[in-house]
Amino acid sequence: MTKLKSPSSKGAGDNELIATIEEQSAELRLLRKEVAEWRKKYEKGELRDIAFTNSEKEVQPIYSPLDSAETSAEALGMPGFYPYTRGVHPTGYRGRLWTMRQFAGFGSARDTNERYKFLLAQGQTGLSVAFDFPTLMGYDSDHPRSEGEVGKCGVAISSLADMETLFDGIPLDQVSTSMTINGPAVILYCFYIAAAEKQGVDSRKLRGTIQNDILKEYMAQHAWVYPIEPALRLIVDCFEWSAEHVPQWNTISISGYHIREAGATAAQELAFTLADGFTYVERGIARGLDVDTFAPRLSFFWDIHNDFFEEIAKLRAARRIWARHMKDRYGAKDPRSLMMRFHSQTAGVTLTAQQPMNNIVRVAYQAMAAALGGTQSLHTNSMDETLALPTEESVQVALRTQQILAYETGVPNVIDPLGGSYYVETLTTELEREAEELFEQIAEVGGVVRGLETGWLQRKINESAARQQWEIEQHRRVIVGVNEFVTDGPALEIELLKIAEATEREQGQRMAKMRTTRDGALVEKRLSALREAAGTSKNLMPYILDCARAYCTLYEIRAAMETVFGAYREPVFF
Repeated sequence: MTKLKSPSSKGAGDNELIATIEEQSAELRLLRKEVAEWRKKYEKGELRDIAFTNSEKEVQPIYSPLDSAETSAEALGMPGFYPYTRGVHPTGYRGRLWTMRQFAGFGSARDTNERYKFLLAQGQTGLSVAFDFPTLMGYDSDHPRSEGEVGKCGVAISSLADMETLFDGIPLDQVSTSMTINGPAVILYCFYIAAAEKQGVDSRKLRGTIQNDILKEYMAQHAWVYPIEPALRLIVDCFEWSAEHVPQWNTISISGYHIREAGATAAQELAFTLADGFTYVERGIARGLDVDTFAPRLSFFWDIHNDFFEEIAKLRAARRIWARHMKDRYGAKDPRSLMMRFHSQTAGVTLTAQQPMNNIVRVAYQAMAAALGGTQSLHTNSMDETLALPTEESVQVALRTQQILAYETGVPNVIDPLGGSYYVETLTTELEREAEELFEQIAEVGGVVRGLETGWLQRKINESAARQQWEIEQHRRVIVGVNEFVTDGPALEIELLKIAEATEREQGQRMAKMRTTRDGALVEKRLSALREAAGTSKNLMPYILDCARAYCTLYEIRAAMETVFGAYREPVFF
């Protein structure tokens, strides 16, 4: 926004100001007249019979300065400066590209270790661990409830021994690792720290992220272990302990991804995720922690869906909202506490089993939206992920999609290139306003925890998912190859990754051997100490890490705390 020059005298200044106001008024009258004339022609035109909507609302056919007038120069700002609408780094991607972090994990730790080495050789710049379902739920591979699921949807990790194998030959002080796990997150985190110690790597040199976002599990994904309050305690324990011992580690990745995948709109993903983040901040402050000791290591994880401009605006609005609330509401003073850093992933829910090659195109556009929105890290889905875990060939195509975007399109050359767009600025402001309205509604129901206990948050997502499915079934929303442009010929055959049935048996054999070679007395001593500490207000991270070092298994550590905390049982809401 251009500021008026200081007048040389009061009289001259008044005349100059009057002239400026009259000029601006004349421009607005002319613009309104042009828009009105266009509107008449538009309404006489013939429109296609589909819904012109984003994830929830109808969008206008054109946007003008009249629409974006609410966005002030202060709200827009510059990259690297509060409120960070245009990005958290003043150099954007000219200084450093986003981290290309392909989510990977399948079968045994040895299988996945080989995939990691393949990805690093192909130019990937960060690792991201996908765990199998038993691991996500805190069960060992040889637990009866794990039967038939070992290694199927991710890698099986049941103890420090598996974590050592997973990163064999990969120096943990030279890579950044993200781990997508929540209910038993702190246990896997301790396995990782202990594996680094085995490599001789000081924990202060470790870089990466543990998802560790339990609130969205109760809301959307359902991979939980403990009731809400003890689960939140473990997360704050992780904040407190890691600030001193693993200072470069992101102790949580507050995740909108799974909320969106469950059916939320962009505004709901934005609001519910940020509300979760505010809840974690409040719990840290209630523990007595200075907000600036842990907030700089809070990170976020966003879903990048199909509506190109809405996703860009969502990321811009997210940065602005977070910065403002952290500064004004929680009194954060360290600029790092105000800067929202985040990973993004293209939307798995948009992938189709029909015509799977189309998924390559969807992912490319979504990846571009993530880059234009200023993501710091990105996973691009593979074309076959709706059918199975990805093959090496499809993973390579997904990674090459990012590399072409980064090195051939020119997108990284300019910071926030859509800043100032009438549509994008209007949409950014609208999403911010909608998020604030949802914050008020969450407060009215008693906050995030109460909203989960009563099912209010879950119902909101369910209602949105049902509406979106209705739109697809009624052909109001076109999905290429699904409800339009359907082919009658034979389905395209592509190679799929199959997990060998021997994986489960071999994993069980490895665990049996590990149990016989570890120090059984030390295992019992460490588990007993953890159980005892869980009944106090002590920080549990040192006790869990000691258990990991002694080769206590995932389920043994889970069960030790479960005897004190109990297990979560989801109420019936629908």
